[in-house]
This record gives sequence, structure tokens and C-alpha cells, in this order.
Amino acid sequence: MKITGLALVPPPTAADLPKVTPELLASVLARYSRSNEGIANILAKVDLANPDASIDRILKFVDYGHASIGGLTGGLAVALDDVSMWLAYKIFELSTMADGQESSTRYITMNASNLPSADELGIPADLADRWRAVMAKAFAAYHAEYARLDALATADPGLVRLPPDAKPAVVTRLRKNYALDRARYFIPLATRTNLGLVQSSRMWATTVKHLDSLPHPEARAAAKLIRDELLKQSPRLMRHSVAEKSFTAQAEQELAASLALGRARLSSAQLADEVWVHVDRSTPPFLAETQPVAESLRHRANRYGHQGTATRRMRVSFAWNNMALAELRDLNRHRTGHRHTPLIQAGFYLPPEISHSAHAALLAEQLALTGELLARGSPAYVYSLLLGAQTPFEHSTHADKFIYEAELRTGMGAHFRYAEHLSAVLREFMKQVPEARDWVVEGTAEPE
Repeated sequence: MKITGLALVPPPTAADLPKVTPELLASVLARYSRSNEGIANILAKVDLANPDASIDRILKFVDYGHASIGGLTGGLAVALDDVSMWLAYKIFELSTMADGQESSTRYITMNASNLPSADELGIPADLADRWRAVMAKAFAAYHAEYARLDALATADPGLVRLPPDAKPAVVTRLRKNYALDRARYFIPLATRTNLGLVQSSRMWATTVKHLDSLPHPEARAAAKLIRDELLKQSPRLMRHSVAEKSFTAQAEQELAASLALGRARLSSAQLADEVWVHVDRSTPPFLAETQPVAESLRHRANRYGHQGTATRRMRVSFAWNNMALAELRDLNRHRTGHRHTPLIQAGFYLPPEISHSAHAALLAEQLALTGELLARGSPAYVYSLLLGAQTPFEHSTHADKFIYEAELRTGMGAHFRYAEHLSAVLREFMKQVPEARDWVVEGTAEPE
């Protein structure tokens, strides 16, 4: 695991603007909110050659709490190399106001050499060899299915939804994506990936505090490395990022709930799709909503267009019983509202092109390993999961954000399984909000 902080510098076109460090920016803006001097006069009192003294003086004078000014530091960028897919998922879950990207499964190394060690992950020593063996078999299944599906698509290009008049390079890329996106359910969740996140010091401190409060050694190791990097840019505010009692207590309770549910529902049989949607259109009696839903939606030229109050005030909660971790990794990055999953294996998804029975031995071994870790109450059970593991997943947000997500995840180029999940939820939403039907664009996810 390697963590790198990235320091932002202004472009040449901003050469005449005042230069401030992240914490100097926060302190100056904090002073600005308690003064009528204007920003130029406040900056005139700052010794840019010795910003630390100015920061301390302003913060002491303003008497702001750390949380209230931590959001004024601007975006602090951090790159995390070689973390497990589980840790990447967890960081996105915790970083509710971050912007970031994770490496696609189409572009990372897929073999046992790209796994952290069992010690790094907290795998019990007596299960380490067994864990490594199951992971190696999972990678072998991935490569075998990729080769088989790529050969099928080469022999029968009609399997791939190609755009008309596609050039040879596009045909090759889409054919490979067809195979990659169907074989990926055998990828271990422990596989190393990379991610980059940008968020304020305040949000970084909360994220790191969460990580430091988790029972997973990998999470705590990442917390220390991230903190060490960000102390270089925001030393005062990042001091408040260590494990804290309430965070630890909640992490313990959530782990206990996941372990209990995981033991009760553990299975490698494929779960049939179920969806649940709840729409809440209630408003205060003194502030009723008068805008029709159609009026809220009809002015958009595309999914990025602004919506009216009728959908922005409407609350929507939606959930699936069987979201495969492969899809969860991406849907978890829709950071509006709240997302929740116990992260268990209640079933195992494989696309129609891949037979469960052909991989029965692997799935039985993997299931037994996960069951043993769950029985021991080990938080490391997450590292025994493959991306085909199906878990319940709930997302609650507002209708404008839901509509954007549904249009995006069924739109051009969306993964085929995203489109199935979002189309099912969209159908349920339309039953409850039929007046949106003419204005929400459900895509076909083509091409692959």
C-alpha cells in the first residue's frame, strides 16, 4: 500500500492572485466571516513568508472549532496505490462529499500476485494457505471464462452489441469488454486496486477517523498513511483524525449485524431479482408543493439539466436484494444521500453466458471459507468474497438525484447489469410517480 498526497499549485494564468496554503485559506476565510474589512485588508496582515504564525493568530482570534473551518481548506488530493477493492469500496462509502475515481477492473492485474498478504488483511494464520488457494482458483476461473467468452465473441460478433459502422479498433475493444465484464464476477474483493480522492480537510479528518476505528488492519494502516501525508498540508486540522469511541462502537455494532446476517443468509445459489422503492412526497402544511412533476422535468435538454422543486423535494429510497459486489463498487460511488449494505454473500451472481455448475467446486470452497470466517466472527470475511457475491443494497436520496442515476446507469455505454438493476427500480418508481414517465429517459446501455 502506498499513499501519496498531491499538492495543488496555481496555473500561470493565476500568477497575480494571492497565494495561500490550505490552512491559511481556511483561517483567512474564517476571519473574513467575522469581519467587515474585506479580503484584501485581511490578506495584507498575513506574512506569506511565515504563514503558520498567521494561521495560529487568526484561528485563536476567531475562536472557531476545527470542524467548522476544516471545510474551507479546499480540495486536498490523495492517491492510494495498491489497496484492496474492499478498502476502496469502504473509503468511498465513508467519503460522502469526496470526488474520486477507482481503477476499472478492465485495467488492473488479475492474478494472485496482486493480492495483499494474509497478514496485511488480518486473515487468521491457520486459514492463510486455504485463503490463498481459493483466491488463486478464482483468478484461474476469471482467466478461463475471459478466454472462452472472447473466443465466442470473435466467432460470433453478433453476441456483442456493436454500433453501426464500428471501426476495427472499436470492434476489438467492445468484444474484449464483453468478455471482461462477464468474467469479472470471479475477481476477489481482496484484489489490489488504486483510487484517488479529493475532499476538504474536514472531510478527510472524518474519513480517516472512521478508518482508524475499524477492526480491519488494512483500514488502520491506511488511516495512518493518509494522516501522515495530509499532515504535510493541513497539520492542525488533520490532528483530529484518530480513532474515537463512538466511531469504534458503531463499527463494532455494524460488524456484528453483518456477521449475524451473513451466517443466516450465506449461499452461493443465484438470487432472483427483487427491488423495493419508496417515494415520499409529503410536504409541510405551510409550504405545499404546487409544481407538477412534468414541469419539473420537461425543461431539461439531457440528464444534466436542472430540475424543479417537485422532484428536488421528493424523497426516494430504493433497494435491491441481490446487488453483486461488482456493481456495488460503482453504484456505491453515487454519493448523494445515504447508502447502506451489510456486505454479505446471500447469493452468487453469474451472467447467463456463464454456468454455475461449471464452477461448483470453486464456489463450494469459497463458500466454506467465508462460512468459517463468519463463524469465527472475523472481520476478514470480506476478503474471502468474490465480486459475484450478492448482498442487499439500499440507497436513499431525492428524486432528482435518483432520476439522474437511473438515466446514467441505463444510458449509452452502461454496464449491462447496471442497466438491469436500474431499469427494474425505474419501473417501480414510475408506478408511484406515473407523471414522470414521459420525461425520464431510460436507456438501452448500448454499446457494451
